[in-house]
Amino acid sequence: MRKINLLLASIFIFLCNGSLWAQLPPIENSATIYLQMKKLNVLGSVLYVAAHPDDENNTLLPYLAKGALYKTAYLSLTRGDGGQNLIGDEQGFELGLIRTEELLAARRIDGSGQYFSRAYEFGFSKSADEALHTWDKDKVLADIVWVIRKYQPDIIITRFPRDKRAGHGHHWASAILANEAFKAAADPTQFPEQFQYGVKPWQAKRILWNTYNFGSVNTTANDQLKIEVGGYNALLGESYGEIGGEARSMHKSQGEGRPRRAGNITEYFTTTGGTPPDSTLMDGINITWTRIKGGAAIIPKVDALLKQYDIQHPEQSIPALVEIYHAIEQLPEQNNWTKEKLKEVKDLIVACSGLMAEVASNNEYAVQGQHMQLQFFVNKRLPAAVQLQQISLASEQTTLFDTTLRTNLSTNNNIAFDKQFPVALQQPISQPYWLAKPMENEGMFTVTDQTLIGRPESKPAYTATFTFMVDDIAFTIQKPVQYKYVDPVRGEVYDPFVVTPPVIVGLQPNVALNNVIRNGKPIRTPDMHLQLQANYNAASVPVTFQLRQGTNVIYSKDTVLQFENGKNYAWTVPLNTVFQTNQPQIIQPSVTLPVLGQKETYHYNLKRIAYNHIPTIHYFYTDSVKVITEPIKVVGTKVGYVAGAGDKLPEAIQQLGYSVQMLQEQDITDEKLRQFDAVIIGIRAYNIHEFLTTKNDILNRYIYNGGNLIIQYFKSNYINNKPVKAGPYSFLVNGSPRVTEENSPVEFVLPKHSVLNYPNTITEKDFEGWVQERSTYQAQTNDTHFEMPLQMHDSGEAPSKGSLLIAPYGKGNVAYVSLVLFRQLPAGVPGAYKLMANLIALPKHN
Repeated sequence: MRKINLLLASIFIFLCNGSLWAQLPPIENSATIYLQMKKLNVLGSVLYVAAHPDDENNTLLPYLAKGALYKTAYLSLTRGDGGQNLIGDEQGFELGLIRTEELLAARRIDGSGQYFSRAYEFGFSKSADEALHTWDKDKVLADIVWVIRKYQPDIIITRFPRDKRAGHGHHWASAILANEAFKAAADPTQFPEQFQYGVKPWQAKRILWNTYNFGSVNTTANDQLKIEVGGYNALLGESYGEIGGEARSMHKSQGEGRPRRAGNITEYFTTTGGTPPDSTLMDGINITWTRIKGGAAIIPKVDALLKQYDIQHPEQSIPALVEIYHAIEQLPEQNNWTKEKLKEVKDLIVACSGLMAEVASNNEYAVQGQHMQLQFFVNKRLPAAVQLQQISLASEQTTLFDTTLRTNLSTNNNIAFDKQFPVALQQPISQPYWLAKPMENEGMFTVTDQTLIGRPESKPAYTATFTFMVDDIAFTIQKPVQYKYVDPVRGEVYDPFVVTPPVIVGLQPNVALNNVIRNGKPIRTPDMHLQLQANYNAASVPVTFQLRQGTNVIYSKDTVLQFENGKNYAWTVPLNTVFQTNQPQIIQPSVTLPVLGQKETYHYNLKRIAYNHIPTIHYFYTDSVKVITEPIKVVGTKVGYVAGAGDKLPEAIQQLGYSVQMLQEQDITDEKLRQFDAVIIGIRAYNIHEFLTTKNDILNRYIYNGGNLIIQYFKSNYINNKPVKAGPYSFLVNGSPRVTEENSPVEFVLPKHSVLNYPNTITEKDFEGWVQERSTYQAQTNDTHFEMPLQMHDSGEAPSKGSLLIAPYGKGNVAYVSLVLFRQLPAGVPGAYKLMANLIALPKHN
């Protein structure tokens, strides 16, 4: 089967020095095996809690997991959906998918686990009240309680305080909720519905706040508990600060690259609940085997294991591991710790045997109703006595394969075979579980399966179970089916194995402007582009395409196609021939065709996001065209665009009827710029392109000679510690103020300004329906050349005018726009299109 070519352009942005991804077989050397053996005698656990990916303390986590050897995990309440993206144009839950994988990449480096709640990161918030209101507070609290009861931490650590010192409202709320959950998790009257899933009330010993010194905010104090976490781990060959720097650098979408920091690093803690510690995080907590009835007998067995360990022959430790396994298994008290330690012992037996086991496909996709070819592989690379007893393959719905082998494995001898399996028509597509249903509201994902809550990712579509016998212990290795291939640059790569529908359905554009007017006349009738991709081969397939507007079918086409796997079929539908003005202004596609003798209807498109530092991401969605019927007047025909750190404005500007040319550094010349009615600078472009500063004189001449330069927001007046030059006049950007309430009132300070009147009249109605926020990284200036026609503010704050600055210069104009048009235009907000048209059309001066 050929590799599926997605209707929506795949994103291939390869970041240097990234790991190939999570599912590469783990590399266990003798040193890391010894470290894991030492961990067998440590029965302490820590749960770290904060709001977002990249909120975690990346030096503390490896110290806890690899230094103190505690079972360690991070609970991020959100997946970072509302943040900014420095590596691409993904926004919203697409960015959340990226940041989820970046967080998991960081955890693979620092050795910690990862959990999430159902909360959606809806953007910057200035208060805990807004966050708790937008989220469903009780449900997020329930999620934290669920994780605590399931994980059973001895201590809980929050990154932030329960007050405004936390800065971001989400940070503040995460601390409030964690402290409430600290008590609620132990209360059997709180969320009792969780107990049917095997958890029980759990009281952590204490909850601490990991205070910080972020430069502008210092919450540390000399009377707080101090822990040195920068130590060097000789078994790993690096310090925890070095590990933390590498882990932190996985947050590439946030520009969080950090150095590998050596030297002493002190972390500070203050107790917010439970018994305060005296000198260590675990003061007063029994973290040895004696916390379990009969467990004291395990301690000398692990000590003997460590003493007798031969780094040249880890397989010689297997008999001692088998003995420890039996001893734990026979303890009179069995609980979460015995389960955890039995798993750790099994993992060590696998590592000491040099066992490899995997199942892979050389195709990225399995298609519902078709077949998949899988390759099974087993190798025992060390001279241990291991018997391969059984291999099975199953999905959540059924077992596809189960065979008994009872084969004694020879050292370093490959056992490999291929086998074909049917893919059931009812096999669920590979969708991130939190995206499987529409969101409950703007702040919460819908997840109705309690057992999924907290999981970082969906369960794999197919899992192989390899059963081995070592001595008299039968143990299993479970491996997800993965897509495995060799890239000529990157080498061997493992990626997720994805189940798709038989066809992929697309409809573009996402927003259609149906009433754009230039010189008093409509400029064009937009077309819709309907696409179908066949994911299998078949002759003479009868296909019915339909477009729906609400519940009404507004377009239907029957045809017969010769399906070729991976081939796209496309049709153009003029919008004005089907659009009904009295129906909802959203149009969606579907395709009906026979599959395995029965008619099936499909409507999913597939998005593929690929960056080298994380696994390839796939998710399914239904395309929709939002039709804007409001008249929008435009002036001019050509716009130049300098791409910033990722936005989708060029497509939106094309919908306004402009010809858009993307500009590179070599295009910033007097001769080339003079052809454009306006030049627009993408978001944060001044913070990533030094050439914009070096070419500032050319851009200023373009303005002086009659051009309009529209600068979208940037984050600071510096790039690589050098001052930014943006336009002919000075203004300051330092991160504040910003207006995060998307429905905040907007005051027209200069109601007669051309940007509010020409060619479109802007009214308060044009600021309705905005998403996430109004304005970010507003400008501040005392330069009287600038006019500030708008004023706005969040609740309880003073008004600010820095969302839109406009100044004449020569015959043209320069504008700094921190209004978040980059979010509003793709969301189909009519007023944002009118405002962009007015910015492009700012009148020339004599």
